[in-house]
Amino acid sequence: MFHYSAKMPKFAASIFTLINKTMSEQIIVKERDEVIVRFSGDSGDGMQLAGNIFSTVSATVGNDICTFPDYPADIRAPQGSLTGVSGFQVHIGSGKVYTPGDLCDVLVAMNAAALKTQYRYAKPDATIIIDTDSFGPADLKKAAFATEDPLAEMNIDADRVVACPITQMVKDCLADSGMEPKAVLKCRNMFALGLVCWLFDRDLNVAFNYLREKFAKKPALAEANIKVIQAGYDYGHNTHSLATNVYRVETKHKVPGRYMDITGNKATAYGFIAAAEKAGLKLYLGSYPITPATDVLHELSKHKSLGVTTVQCEDEIAGCASAVGASFAGALAVTSTSGPGICLKSEAMNLAVIMELPLVVLDVQRGGPATGLPTKSEQTDLLQVLFGRNGESPMPVLAATSPTDCFDAAYMACKIALEHMTPVVLLTDAFVANGSGAFRLPNLAEYPAINPPYVPEELKGTWTPYQRQEENGVRYWAVPGREGFQHILGGLEKDNKTGAISTDPENHDLMTRLRQQKIDAIPVPDLVVEGDAEDAELLIVGFGGTYGHLHAAIDEMRATGKKVALAHFKYINPLPKNTAEVLRKYPKVVVAEQNSGQLAAWLRMKVDRFSPCQYNEVKGQPFSTNQLINVFTKMMEE
Repeated sequence: MFHYSAKMPKFAASIFTLINKTMSEQIIVKERDEVIVRFSGDSGDGMQLAGNIFSTVSATVGNDICTFPDYPADIRAPQGSLTGVSGFQVHIGSGKVYTPGDLCDVLVAMNAAALKTQYRYAKPDATIIIDTDSFGPADLKKAAFATEDPLAEMNIDADRVVACPITQMVKDCLADSGMEPKAVLKCRNMFALGLVCWLFDRDLNVAFNYLREKFAKKPALAEANIKVIQAGYDYGHNTHSLATNVYRVETKHKVPGRYMDITGNKATAYGFIAAAEKAGLKLYLGSYPITPATDVLHELSKHKSLGVTTVQCEDEIAGCASAVGASFAGALAVTSTSGPGICLKSEAMNLAVIMELPLVVLDVQRGGPATGLPTKSEQTDLLQVLFGRNGESPMPVLAATSPTDCFDAAYMACKIALEHMTPVVLLTDAFVANGSGAFRLPNLAEYPAINPPYVPEELKGTWTPYQRQEENGVRYWAVPGREGFQHILGGLEKDNKTGAISTDPENHDLMTRLRQQKIDAIPVPDLVVEGDAEDAELLIVGFGGTYGHLHAAIDEMRATGKKVALAHFKYINPLPKNTAEVLRKYPKVVVAEQNSGQLAAWLRMKVDRFSPCQYNEVKGQPFSTNQLINVFTKMMEE
């Protein structure tokens, strides 16, 4: 039995009375189709790790998942402060899960500041798990509470709160471990994880294996964390976690295969590796660290055995310029950054345009302008990557739609770059890059071939650097070292026939048109309309990482009888050939995006007489599905 102590906050008395009452009740396991859990605490409390382990455990048993890590923008805010709260939300489901969810079923708040800032993300009937040891007078003051009873102050029903002295129990659990006090406190997140794993009937062995692999070089630390997870699980079992119900989310309609929980950045890195293998090329990444793209550099640096070369350059310009050099030398060249880095890379990107060399530029979008919101997500770089270079410099643009889609998007960006001899921009954003999903390990044999247009041997002696394939206008690629194909490329305009420097007006006009025609001719899949494709009263249009929220919105609207459809762009330049046909088919169209209307402007520019409604947010946060439903419903009624 557990007893209230005078050292605990006053509001804990009623909670501990309820714990004792429920300890003897029978546990009932109930099935649910989905559940949303949000872990929150100080940025040093390990909420991201706890969330990642819980999502990995869920993905491994076959649940579909979608996660949302919500980092503070401060490098390290004062402990217990409101601005230093870090969150991690995970949505697990028996069927397809499109979003991390608007509101959570379970909120873990490791301190008073987390409860204060994160409770708005909890459902009215959500279970709240708190560490009572982090709700002392000083903690409440830092969190700007006016009273000693935060639950009453925030109008939270104490019956929904699992209040336990997590800090003290972790200290007791690891009292004989020999660990330093600071190291012991870093294990508090594992106690909360164990409690949540009990509440949702998760298999702890997967979590144990994860920790043993993560801390393979520190086995004692791994075992300490495992011990604490088990203690949290046992606490939930012994106290029934203030409820007589344990919830299980079964897997339904899952495609057989091996699954893993993967972040968008890791999936992007794997997509680059897969494309290089398919093309038979070495992979080169020239990069400079920048949030939220740095994890791609970190991941690729681990795979030298797969022919990957990574260089952390002195600045963004060098990262891109070195990739252009690697491309000239015959490698699959990639450079990665976020919006501020695109500003700096633009000159080197333009060099790849005029040299017509394959290059993939990864832009993991974040809030701007300038330093802006480094850890938050937006879609505000679209017009920059379409037009943000001097001169007429057309460049294909793709946008990944989910964390798992980052693999396919990266692969296709490489295929387009290599087969059409052009730099390509791949847009992701902080939401899909840091978020994760259940990823079915792909069979590379099922992916399309990548065939670079190497100059054929029979052209030796007659070939010139800008000689093109007749069928698509793509220039041949002569990799340095092939005898008889020596050539020079550079940033000055070249003669179409000889490759020599040229300032001839007619030649420049021709070369400008040829570069544009080559991009326009790139084949991309048709735009697919989901939902009520034939008779929708409202067509919702989006691009990139908003796909999940927009899809979830139309699903809920259609369930209430509304006729709506979704057309979501993955290929933005060139646009799918049926774009105009789709956009003109419906009586009302709304373009929803996380910027001030950049996709809408691009579509108006490319599709005659297209004048859509717009819904725009620039908040650094994902869309709210409920808000989207309200806005779209109102548009249909007007």
